[in-house]
Amino acid sequence: MKIGFSTLALFAKPFEEWLEMAMVDGFNMMEILCEGPYWPRILLSENEGLDIFSSYDISLYLHAPTIDLNPASLNPGIRDETLKQLFETIELASKIGAEAITTHPGLIHRLEDRVRSMGLYYSIETLKNANNYAEEYGVIFSVENMPNRYAYFCNNPEEHVFFTSECGCQATLDLGHANTSGELFKFLKMPRIQYYHVSDNDVEKDQHLTLGEGTMDLNALNGIDKVIIELNNYQNVLKSREILLSKL
Repeated sequence: MKIGFSTLALFAKPFEEWLEMAMVDGFNMMEILCEGPYWPRILLSENEGLDIFSSYDISLYLHAPTIDLNPASLNPGIRDETLKQLFETIELASKIGAEAITTHPGLIHRLEDRVRSMGLYYSIETLKNANNYAEEYGVIFSVENMPNRYAYFCNNPEEHVFFTSECGCQATLDLGHANTSGELFKFLKMPRIQYYHVSDNDVEKDQHLTLGEGTMDLNALNGIDKVIIELNNYQNVLKSREILLSKL
């Protein structure tokens, strides 16, 4: 059984601190949030300190940069830059031995059906290209479901399945996002699930609460494996792990 945490909880800390805390606290999995100082382009160009990951027995996963990026953008320049940064994240994953990368399917900024249809087409095109690149590097490419908002893609189980099928990729199932849809257990039945993100919320917003502090049915945790606890606070990560272990 693998349980880990997102480095969101220890943002801006050095690699060694993440890894030491993970080992001391008994985690065997970690997802590196590739934003800010952990931007893949910086890490690949500096190429310093990356060999540290081979010294720890921890399964690594990467969350690709998503801030200001959008694979569904109607602006081809934004799509091109998004794809470029996905490629760089895949290269970084290969370099440090990460098993998979996760990314978001994008969103639209004009809430019209015709715009959403165009965005869906562009997103799948972008993500399919990224998946093909990941296959060349032997890295698993995975697309995450999103909260229940019209602007977001993969906000329901059917669309998430459609994306993974069309792109040929895997699924990262975020149970907190799924909880906002009211179809949590339907999401759990979808194929191609590579691993899970867990956090809690009040259904209305994606709040990333400690497990048990929101409305999510904790029975959804029964039997899942390869789990990333995705919270802003490390002490809350430890609290959530205890609840998770009681269900697993």
